[in-house]
Amino acid sequence: MLSSHIRSRLQDRDILLMTHIVLGYPSFADSLRLIQAMVEAGVDLMELQIPFSEPIADGPVILKTNQAALERGATVAQCFDIARQAAARFPIPFLFMSYYNILFKYGPDRFAADTAAAGLTGAIVPDIPLEEGGEYLAAMRAHALDPIFIFAPNTTDERMRTLASHASGFVYCVARKGVTGQQTDFSADLDAYLARCRAATDLPLALGFGVKDKADVDFLRGKADIAVIGSQTLRVLDEQGIPAVGDFIRSLR
Repeated sequence: MLSSHIRSRLQDRDILLMTHIVLGYPSFADSLRLIQAMVEAGVDLMELQIPFSEPIADGPVILKTNQAALERGATVAQCFDIARQAAARFPIPFLFMSYYNILFKYGPDRFAADTAAAGLTGAIVPDIPLEEGGEYLAAMRAHALDPIFIFAPNTTDERMRTLASHASGFVYCVARKGVTGQQTDFSADLDAYLARCRAATDLPLALGFGVKDKADVDFLRGKADIAVIGSQTLRVLDEQGIPAVGDFIRSLR
């Protein structure tokens, strides 16, 4: 299981790194090169986003990459193909990230079956509420995949415990309300929030939304198990190219 893999990795590292890419951006060939650069730089696990026209949890950087990938003709079938190649070539866990419209149109059981067949370990679908996700959750369980649930700072303790009772793999803790890529205040308030998250579940905790440099990663050591870096890697990609992304990832250690 993914949680066991994460705990095993944490025996050697005090915090893991998870990155996020949008499949098909700048191209599918570049997606594979980007994955390789990140893995060689020491990334521990990775989100592969299937682009969607209205990625409501994502800020302007990831929104732009979604739109560009779609304008260049990215399809769900191509995303599965690249994900399959990545999982076969690189020795880290990969998860899909996308929005429920994609899964609904594809078919939840077919999506889960094809995700498992591609060698991925789970999925992050931020816009499907627990109460409306029965078909999706059943499909994920049937194919031994981890559905990643999300905590937010305004999630009540009771709701955290409810979500945790259905979660597996790890829990994704968003650092603040709002969308990805905005400024996050790494402060005592975040400490208190992560303490609430830790009290609600014994699963590993990932924290994302605003992690942008080594100081942020260092702040999370001993508080979260996984630091999630998304928008900042795409900024580096756009400004400096794929080789610079590997250097950026190395700088976070």
